[in-house]
Amino acid sequence: MPARTAPQALPRMDAETPRVDTEPSPAEPMPPAPDPTPPAPDRRRGADTRALTQVLFAELTQLEPGTPEHDRVRGALIEANLPLVRYAAARFRSRNEPMEDVVQVGTIGLINAIDRFDPERGVQFPTFAMPTVVGEIKRYFRDNVRTVHVPRRLHELWVQVNSATEDLTTALGRSPSTVEIAERLRITEDEVLSCIEAGRSYHATSLEAAQEGDGLPGLLDRLGYEDPALDGVEHRDLVRHLLVQLPEREQRILLLRYYSNLTQSQISAELGVSQMHVSRLLARSFARLRSANRIEA
Repeated sequence: MPARTAPQALPRMDAETPRVDTEPSPAEPMPPAPDPTPPAPDRRRGADTRALTQVLFAELTQLEPGTPEHDRVRGALIEANLPLVRYAAARFRSRNEPMEDVVQVGTIGLINAIDRFDPERGVQFPTFAMPTVVGEIKRYFRDNVRTVHVPRRLHELWVQVNSATEDLTTALGRSPSTVEIAERLRITEDEVLSCIEAGRSYHATSLEAAQEGDGLPGLLDRLGYEDPALDGVEHRDLVRHLLVQLPEREQRILLLRYYSNLTQSQISAELGVSQMHVSRLLARSFARLRSANRIEA
């Protein structure tokens, strides 16, 4: 045992030697400072995960499926490779779907990949699992998330439009126009606009949902409503057209009765005629209006 511990102590003493309080001669150059930059933590963590995954798969192949020990090792594999699922799920942040749900769906793909993986083929597990995880997430968005289903061709074309938009943005240094995207893909502008609209059809927003960020009320509070007086516009225009066909005195009687809300007694006093005569004139005016309305119809 002492022979094994001695080599560990020597490097520690060497590492501490530059900190001894000595003054080097002016002609002696100072020793170079060690590089303080540690290895990339993500890269080191990924290497550790791959090594652990290989060990767990080697152990898993020796166990009988369905046994408690097999389930324990399988669960450890799932837990160790969850960062792979989170990495794949991050590609779908723009879909406005809760990231917890996307990670859960991706975990199902990870479990399927673990059950199908064969270490004897010499393929790294992340390389094998990533298409399965991404495919499971895409299937989830295609079959469960879309509330407005679009034709498959339009959806596939939208993927091309999205890719062309990213390429043109990088090349031009700005967002491309619809014409530029259409020329890149050799399709019409209407097809580009339809694809963009299809790409936004993952959710049907509730009319009562409050608008996030702008502090405005829900869509239902901002939608127009049917004005109950709107139907009266057409009726008033028809009445105005028919009234001009009546004699001037009958027009005035109708205006006093239905626009000024005067009674027949008040109208008779206003015009200096009997109430009976006012009643007869009203009845005759109604008959003329109904007749003229049938002719116009």
